[in-house]
Amino acid sequence: MVRVGIVDDHRLMLEGLSTWLREQTEDVDVAVAVTGFDDLVHDSAYPVDVVLLDLELGDDIPVPPRIARLTAEGVAVVVLSTFADPRRVRESIAAGALGYVPKSESGTELLAALHAAARGDAHVTPALAGMLLDDGNSTGAPALSPQERRALTLYASGLPLKSVARQLDISMETAKTYLARVRDKYAAAGREARTKIALHRRAVEDGLLED
Repeated sequence: MVRVGIVDDHRLMLEGLSTWLREQTEDVDVAVAVTGFDDLVHDSAYPVDVVLLDLELGDDIPVPPRIARLTAEGVAVVVLSTFADPRRVRESIAAGALGYVPKSESGTELLAALHAAARGDAHVTPALAGMLLDDGNSTGAPALSPQERRALTLYASGLPLKSVARQLDISMETAKTYLARVRDKYAAAGREARTKIALHRRAVEDGLLED
């Protein structure tokens, strides 16, 4: 059984998805279904195997630190969103999400992402994958590893290096190494990124962060 938590501030969506998963699947246990992130992490059933996390919870708190916290605690994340644009997808993946499913997709696609995340595999829809490829070819973004993208996203969003290391469950020296590699890769692409402000600018340009 895959133990699942669902976080969505729209109660109809929350109740409908919870009921559908319980009725349509035999290997998914909806252990937590709540409207707020704090309610999830403080629930007695937490941690779970996979969290289906609404991208916009209506509280103006950025989603990357939340994703990073869940992944640091060994929880796989699949983002659910009404938005299907490269910036939000890249931002979520950079923070550690294994899946991104627009709410316009079918239940079959959601289950595919959920099961992939439970195995530790990444999953995006074919349409999103093509969109990301086209967008990546047009931006000239350097090829960053998943950990490098996560370090960049967290650091460029304003977190100090110590917090980045804690969110990724790594040492400060390792976090420094990741960011040094990021800077080197941007320099090799002809895009200066020596300062924290410049890193933030590059992350915004490449769709990893909102300005």
